[in-house]
Amino acid sequence: MRRFIIVTGPTASGKTKVSVEVAKKLGTCIISADSMQIYKGMDIGTAKATKEEMQGVTHEMIDIVAPDEVFSVAEFQKLAFSLIENANNRGEVPVVAGGTGLYINSLVYNLDFASTYNNDNIRQKYTQLADDKSTEYLYNILEKKNPEYAKIIARTDKRRIIRRLEILEAKGESAYEFRQPNTDDEFLIIGLSMPRDILYKRIDTRVDDMIQMGLVDEARRVYDVYGDIHALKAIGYKELIAYFKGETGLDEAVLLIKRNTRRFAKRQMTWFRRDERIAWFDVCVHPCIEYTINDIMLYIKRKGF
Repeated sequence: MRRFIIVTGPTASGKTKVSVEVAKKLGTCIISADSMQIYKGMDIGTAKATKEEMQGVTHEMIDIVAPDEVFSVAEFQKLAFSLIENANNRGEVPVVAGGTGLYINSLVYNLDFASTYNNDNIRQKYTQLADDKSTEYLYNILEKKNPEYAKIIARTDKRRIIRRLEILEAKGESAYEFRQPNTDDEFLIIGLSMPRDILYKRIDTRVDDMIQMGLVDEARRVYDVYGDIHALKAIGYKELIAYFKGETGLDEAVLLIKRNTRRFAKRQMTWFRRDERIAWFDVCVHPCIEYTINDIMLYIKRKGF
């Protein structure tokens, strides 16, 4: 039985600080569950922890592939479970930290990717339909077939929309069921939350900080090397690509990054609220984050971890 602790929550909720402090107190490593932090050279826009923020804690699953490489949820699951087992063999209970719902679900639900059906003909059919009509058109189809899943992804996420439709048409809902809990492993899921207005202000401030830190130059470097790749469809990069192409001004691009990040945070909370196993901690309840971390550590110890 693998044992691990998950620290999750919406973007800008304080996961980096909390996960590092928890890992330090437990004497263990952190396994990133962020689908964008896997990419090398995309540091500012993905809010990777700096060396100072890491405080000497080992961070796994960061900078493991180039921006133009494909990395699936199945690959994340396999590598993450291997890292968890290695940590357990050292006598540690690792901290899995991140806000990518699909990554988190691959660990806490029984998702057997080996048996997930692939059908190139179906995929090509929906890809062509997206080209002929639009991604929005495909999203509307998905919304009718699988409204629960449609609620937790972006209307513009063409890749995931097509993949979900492919699976549904090939084998039906049972082929990729997100609601069968993993009972083979022992884990805790800790969620960080805060009032929405405060979270949105933190998001806006963080975007401003990213711009000051050089996000525009970072996005330009990646774009110049790799072109308009899938990794650059991520929030914080896709808006700047539009600026580079002359489709929008820089000020408008920054406003769009803020708006899209706020919408993403809302979708994250919709995703996470579905799981009743998550123990939520409001990081704004106490005057400083250290008190919240102490509450989390008491919870962890009370649960026998």
